[in-house]
Amino acid sequence: MSDDTSAEARQWLARFHAGDARVLNACYRDHFDTVYRSAARVLPAVDAETVVHDVFLRLVSDEAARRSFQGGSLAGWLHILSHNLAVDRVRRQRRESDALARLAVESSVSEDPAPPEPGLDASLLVERFRQECLPPKWAPVFEARFVRQLSQREAATALRMRRTTLAYQELRVRQLLKKFLLTPEAR
Repeated sequence: MSDDTSAEARQWLARFHAGDARVLNACYRDHFDTVYRSAARVLPAVDAETVVHDVFLRLVSDEAARRSFQGGSLAGWLHILSHNLAVDRVRRQRRESDALARLAVESSVSEDPAPPEPGLDASLLVERFRQECLPPKWAPVFEARFVRQLSQREAATALRMRRTTLAYQELRVRQLLKKFLLTPEAR
């Protein structure tokens, strides 16, 4: 390797560590498929997309994450990084499902819940929210996440949309619902 090539590589690495927008943009364009394929080997497509977003968000926002790359094969480093995040995600999902299963067992053994407040009819309130506040384009997300209580992964799959899109719409619906429920005339 010539001195010019190694000087060029050191300069690129310094720009990468500094978070240079052009370098990070090129990194995203050149290595998106590598990161996605690495995550998709461990996770379903919807969750693999989330890992891709996590990897590149870390590169853009976290200098320490960028500095952990010290040279060599960027594709190999990104492959390992995305694979490790995907494995962490699988472990987290398993812990969550185990915790939910334990909670379901505990709740079936516990006391009966308190009766609802008199005069509070949830179905009427939900219908009123749909008619008065909910934009029609977000109705499927409201139905899947709030009424049917599907997980984000299940809802994204059922609605055939990216999980990030679903999460954004869910956030907006949640904001509308909060505003609707906290307004005195809604009750």
